[in-house]
Amino acid sequence: MHSPSLAPAPSRTAALARSWRAWWRSLSPTRQDRFAALAPLAAVLLFMAAIVAAFWYLRMEEGEREQEALRRDVEYAQQRVRLRLLERQEQIMRIARDLSNQELERPQFDQRAEALISQYPELQAITWIDARGHIRASHAAPTLSGGQMRVPGEVLKKGDTADAFDLTRDLQQPVYVQPAAGSGEPTPLLQLQVPLNVQGKFGGVVLGEYSIDSLLRYGTPTEVLARYAVTLLDAQHQVLAGTPLAPRSATMPWQPWSKRANEYEVPVSPVGNGLVLRAQAYRTSLGVVGSGLFWLVVTLSTMTAWMLIATWRHTRRRMQAQMALVAETNFRRAMENSVLTGMRALDLQGRITYVNAAFCQMTGWSEAELVGQTPPFPYWPDADLDTLHARLQDELNGKTVSGGFQVRVRRKNGAIFDARLYVSPLIDARGQQTGWMTSMTDITEPNRIREQLSASHERFTIVLEALDASVSVAPLGSEELLFANKLYRQWFGSQTDGHLQLVAQAGVLPAKNAGSDSADGEDGLMGLPTDTLTSAHTENAEIFLPELGKWLEVRSRYLSWVDGRLAQMVIATDITPRRQAEEQTARQTERAQSVSRLITMGEMASSVAHELNQPLTAINNYCNGIVSRIHSGQITQEALLAALEKTSHQAQRAGQIIQRIRDFVKKSEPNRTLADVSSMVGEALELADIELRRHNVRLTHYVAARLPQVMADSILIEQVLINLMKNGAESIAQARRTPARRSVELRVVPKQIEGQQVVEFSVQDTGQGLAQEVLERLFEAFFSTKQEGMGMGLNLCRSIVESHQGRMQAENIYNGSEVTGCRFSFWLPLAAPDNDATNSVANVHPPRTIA
Repeated sequence: MHSPSLAPAPSRTAALARSWRAWWRSLSPTRQDRFAALAPLAAVLLFMAAIVAAFWYLRMEEGEREQEALRRDVEYAQQRVRLRLLERQEQIMRIARDLSNQELERPQFDQRAEALISQYPELQAITWIDARGHIRASHAAPTLSGGQMRVPGEVLKKGDTADAFDLTRDLQQPVYVQPAAGSGEPTPLLQLQVPLNVQGKFGGVVLGEYSIDSLLRYGTPTEVLARYAVTLLDAQHQVLAGTPLAPRSATMPWQPWSKRANEYEVPVSPVGNGLVLRAQAYRTSLGVVGSGLFWLVVTLSTMTAWMLIATWRHTRRRMQAQMALVAETNFRRAMENSVLTGMRALDLQGRITYVNAAFCQMTGWSEAELVGQTPPFPYWPDADLDTLHARLQDELNGKTVSGGFQVRVRRKNGAIFDARLYVSPLIDARGQQTGWMTSMTDITEPNRIREQLSASHERFTIVLEALDASVSVAPLGSEELLFANKLYRQWFGSQTDGHLQLVAQAGVLPAKNAGSDSADGEDGLMGLPTDTLTSAHTENAEIFLPELGKWLEVRSRYLSWVDGRLAQMVIATDITPRRQAEEQTARQTERAQSVSRLITMGEMASSVAHELNQPLTAINNYCNGIVSRIHSGQITQEALLAALEKTSHQAQRAGQIIQRIRDFVKKSEPNRTLADVSSMVGEALELADIELRRHNVRLTHYVAARLPQVMADSILIEQVLINLMKNGAESIAQARRTPARRSVELRVVPKQIEGQQVVEFSVQDTGQGLAQEVLERLFEAFFSTKQEGMGMGLNLCRSIVESHQGRMQAENIYNGSEVTGCRFSFWLPLAAPDNDATNSVANVHPPRTIA
């Protein structure tokens, strides 16, 4: 800004000079003398007017500069306050988002709210309100008044908060509102309501309440607060926070330019016009502007006024400093009264000179009762007087402990609580020590929790030590043993070698194979699961340790140790008795199966003998015929060869029967391999057909084409089929059926049972069926309906099927209410269920009848 020239243009100056001389000559001498006498006064007045005009102009120019600086500072402060509001809004919106996704429960909500409120002083309360307006949870700062707290379970009352709740539900976006305060109520809090969107529906709000005074104090930059009186106003320009300056017209009526307050205000977004930030300059300085001669004249002309103004300004500064000191003192007093830590000051003689509200609340004595007291203090327990006297002497002598010390304190009502005291010297402004400041914290509850944790740890240790299993914990990639119970130490000592041996021998950790492709869910570089290790399932393995002579069941899982390291826990249980019992049971089962086959063949001995008699008789006849024709000389070479071939065929037939019987009854180790169903069924049919013909029973069978292979022991499955078909023939014989109704049918078809592909074997007879009480006990050991039976046949059959992961069942066949037979069926799972090419397709063929 350029100052306009105070001197007239040259032509105008010359014209005025000529006019002045003409006017002066026209005056009489008397008048000229009078004007000459008044000239110095007029000159002084004109000079003073010029100074005043120049001062006014410079003051206006500097005022504009100050106003511009004020505008920049206020906008900067508004941005800081806005940024602080947006940061708190983002944090509250994160809580709302977690609540909407149901990732946050009430305890976690309380923890998050408490962390935010303790970290940011402007946040006074955070409340979770559901869609019906019920308060689910709320956490408030200790400084919040009781009337402004929200209790879980209450319903929002009608008012600005409820109206804002409805507006938030309609807009589905955050809404700021400032409820109106009633008479006698504290200043209302600025509220932010963030909606909860649960699966596209309104699920309530998260209500955040701000202290406007704390928002101003902590959100406004310190340099702005130092230069201006900053206040926050509502929409009606009522002061919500801060202290505005008094109007200047009352104190400086003779300065017309000072009536215009040097202030600037701007709305605070995102709140809008409901919250306005205003700043007022504490003072207006002229600054060093203009030439030295100008200020020399001003200084000489206004010395007296300057001294008066300087005195006035000094007095005003003192008053401002005094007000600031009072405000700071009140602030510190309020801060001391708001903390939960008790504060006590002692002079050098041990006399109490100061206690805060928290100290009085802890002990139960008032400030008047404590200040001025000398040892022993009234809150000292009688039993600890000597100890506390010694502690106080150490304190007065400067023998303080940096970590504090624990004492017992007696309340006024006689109750005793534990407290921890921290002592520090009290230094005055001159650097001299005037006493000692002591802070006191109630640690009764922490001590109780610590004792409970210690007792819980002791119980947990006793339980682990008494376990009949070895428990050890070691970090990954280290040979340090973090924990080992008593049984582990008995087996392996106190070193980590036993832990590593169990892990290595059990193969709990997958082997590293960086050269091959990683399997799904594994990291090929680390050899560890890619999921969270501490949430992985327990891995089991059974190993044998020769040095211990024991079978161990090893279970392992990953966990995070107390120091954050990833560790592996291994539990080893002695299963030697169980393994020995399993091995003995397996040997007994094998012997029982072998004996069962021998019994079956013994029961079929007459049938087998009759079957062998036919080829042997034929061989005998062929041999006698050949001998007779040779003696008579009536045989040709071709006839002899034909007779010998028939004799050889009958011998092979007898040998096949004997070989099948030998393979069936011989004792062998269990051998489960991929077995062809058709071949297995064929072998069983050949042996069973002998027994069924003895009972004059017709045997039919149907086997689906292209059946997939099953993982089975062929001899055991043949034993099951033979037993079922033999039992069917015996049931038909006992029922005395007519020849037309004497039949046993074997069907082998693919099926899908319990969600898996299986092969079903079913044996259906036309006997008399089974009674209901027999069906209930059919598969029990030593239960039999035969007079000579031992009751082991069907029990062994079911055990064999279930050992192949199959199931067996029996049911009667009805024709109306009449029982016309019985059906035994069992199924075996396929060896390769995922191979679609092996799915069987049953071709319709007529059943084959064996005469």
